[in-house]
Amino acid sequence: MLNWIGIAAINMAIAVALGAFGAHGLENIVSVQQIEWWHTATLYLFVHALGLLVVGVLIRLKYVTQTTAWLLQIGIIIFAGSLYAMTLGAPRWFGAITPVGGMLMIAGWLWLAVSAFKIKPA
Repeated sequence: MLNWIGIAAINMAIAVALGAFGAHGLENIVSVQQIEWWHTATLYLFVHALGLLVVGVLIRLKYVTQTTAWLLQIGIIIFAGSLYAMTLGAPRWFGAITPVGGMLMIAGWLWLAVSAFKIKPA
């Protein structure tokens, strides 16, 4: 079983580093639109990394399976990754895969909801 708490912590460290890079390293290099993509990617990465941390704890407590974590992590990679890539010069068609990442993150949260409703009270 993967250590989702550790993976979440790595995601959060990456979010801080990329956020700082976007704020200080890209400001005079890319367009305003590209900075907005970078900020959106960083926001979603950070928020979902925090969520993944909670999910990691729930997995350790055996309240949920790893499915939620996998959906969130793959969603993070596709959503934020495509926005970061476009900011750094990837073709605009990369934006077509961004919603796939978003849908995976939504699916992860819905999977968590379904799992939570299945938990029997103690």
